[in-house]
Amino acid sequence: MLSKNTIFAILLIFVPLSIAGSLLHWGGTVVFITACLAIIPLAAYMGEATEAIAVVVGPNIGGLMNATFGNATELILAYVALREGFIDVVKATITGSIIGNLLLVMGLSMFLGGLRFKEQEFQPITARLNASAMNLAVVALLLPTAVQFTSTGVGEAVLQRLSVAVAAVLIFVYGLSLLFSMKTHTYLYDVGVAGIEEESTGESTARPKIWFWSLILLIVTIAVAVESELLVASLEEATEQLGLTALFTGVILLPIIGNAAEHATAVTVALKNKMDLSVSVAVGSSMQIALFVAPVLVIMGYIIGQPMDLNFNPFELVAVAVAVWLANSISSDGRSNWLEGMLLLATYTILALAFFFHPLTA
Repeated sequence: MLSKNTIFAILLIFVPLSIAGSLLHWGGTVVFITACLAIIPLAAYMGEATEAIAVVVGPNIGGLMNATFGNATELILAYVALREGFIDVVKATITGSIIGNLLLVMGLSMFLGGLRFKEQEFQPITARLNASAMNLAVVALLLPTAVQFTSTGVGEAVLQRLSVAVAAVLIFVYGLSLLFSMKTHTYLYDVGVAGIEEESTGESTARPKIWFWSLILLIVTIAVAVESELLVASLEEATEQLGLTALFTGVILLPIIGNAAEHATAVTVALKNKMDLSVSVAVGSSMQIALFVAPVLVIMGYIIGQPMDLNFNPFELVAVAVAVWLANSISSDGRSNWLEGMLLLATYTILALAFFFHPLTA
């Protein structure tokens, strides 16, 4: 059976194929599909390079790097789409990343881990803290939409200013969460940190070469930016030919592509009975999307003249609220089994079907 690293290495062939497809005009659908497949291994190597550098620079700076670059692929992809004016797709991608991590990643991890081990445990205190942070994210996404629906004469400029203010609060809270996890209450996260270092370094005792991994990080980041450009440029043509709506593409397809490496990591460590690390990867990624990536995109959009507010499609908000509520309910006791994993997966499948049949809205 092919290992995770072997699969990622094979998928690298789609990097030159996608570039060739764009230059030789093979069609939007071909470029879109090959660019999607190319981003998967690039995201994996970006995460590997970040974690290797984090081992060298120490827990404080390393933790900050992991927190900053943890969703760099999604941020780059969303920024390119935002710059090109695909604001609804960007919003959908934010929604999809949150529900994908909470339902698909955590569900798959709990299901497969539960098949190998009858019951798995993780820290309930950390789970409850993460639940509170995700509840804040739901409130932050819900209120601008509620203001728009419950008031008359609220213009886009007002919603934009409200969204920028909310974004500033979320980034501040995200900074406090880093201070909490890396400084004042590190003991709550010791298991997760140790697991990340072990997964990064493997069984080798040699310290990674920082210059080598820094170069890899630079090259991969540039490659992700190039592939994001190709993907976004072919997005409209490809979705039309494939019969997909922008909503389904943003909520389901793009988050799976951008988070594929994290998905693989979470499932792999769950199969090794390291559910603390698996839950940390899944929920931590959702928190970073909600408290950091989304607010940064709002502020970036304001700066570059592509105003993006936090007034989301109500159906997307329902999906986020359902995902957060169910994930919090299942993880609150610090234990998991295969049935709980299946419940999360079934919920994600139902939501995916709903988004697939949801008509395209303005």
